[in-house]
Amino acid sequence: MGNDLRQAVEERLRTLIYQFERMKLAEYVALMNNPWRLFWVNFLAGMGRGLGFAFGGSLLAAALLYLLSQIAILNLPLISDVIAEIVRLVRIELDR
Repeated sequence: MGNDLRQAVEERLRTLIYQFERMKLAEYVALMNNPWRLFWVNFLAGMGRGLGFAFGGSLLAAALLYLLSQIAILNLPLISDVIAEIVRLVRIELDR
């Protein structure tokens, strides 16, 4: 019975070691012990997120403006006047 318990513990340890290796726990601990590298990695990640946000927001705004201008061209009553005014105001702001 002692041998079965030992095999079970060894198997559980192998499983845990495998899971720790998959989690890259050693790399994470090394990163946490190096504050400058942690700062640099987070700085680059923040820059990437910021650029992605700006680029995505620009594309979304351009697509929305295009859609609004197409709706204004259709000359739908009431809606096209409001949309035309919005497009005109945005163009004035962009020309500044």
